[in-house]
Amino acid sequence: MTPPTPIIFLVDIDNTLLDNDRIQDDFQRHLEREFGAEALDRYWTIQERLFNELGYRDYLGALQRYRVEHPEDLRVLSMSSLFVDYPFGDRLYPRALDVLERLRGWGRTVILTDGDAVFQPRKVERSGLSDAVQGRVLIYVHKEEALDDVERRYPARHYVLVDDKLRILSAVKRVWGERVTTVFPRQGQFAHDPDALASYADADLTIERISDLLAHDLPALVAGNRSIQPAAMVTR
Repeated sequence: MTPPTPIIFLVDIDNTLLDNDRIQDDFQRHLEREFGAEALDRYWTIQERLFNELGYRDYLGALQRYRVEHPEDLRVLSMSSLFVDYPFGDRLYPRALDVLERLRGWGRTVILTDGDAVFQPRKVERSGLSDAVQGRVLIYVHKEEALDDVERRYPARHYVLVDDKLRILSAVKRVWGERVTTVFPRQGQFAHDPDALASYADADLTIERISDLLAHDLPALVAGNRSIQPAAMVTR
């Protein structure tokens, strides 16, 4: 059995390292331009239904369901290339890769995300995030329900989890307790959802943007010291 390492950083992708809201807007504009408003509305209805079922955005799955409903609309076949070949690296948050480099200097760093088995791995690869963590990528349907597998693959005495969803951070905190420091970057639609903010406890550390981690030292980060003052101003 692999002995535990002192600390492992588990970092989400969507709206944590990657501006997924902008990606979603790009997809929506392209779909409306190519298909029209009526088809876009139908596609997005399917997308929302899938999101409620799965807990993550399944763009290709929604496209496939739309195709089943409209088997003679051959434009659908060309849309998959938009999702697969999208330049995800252009949508990384400022200094996201610098943050991963800093974390790697402190401990093993792993991408931990939810998603499907095709689109999400493609996103990790084309954004450059897989290379940034030396291929250490875990993708689950519901990652908060896969913590035993995370521990088996990457045993550690302490974890730092960085995620834009308080729901995820709270769920992991309930399981791992003091063994995990939760970090909440207030980026994206879920991080500003008033219902979510009112429903879950605060994270150990809240930051406004992922690049703010560059101003924290390791002891303060592990402690989740919410009153810490940045050691130095960083360029964002």
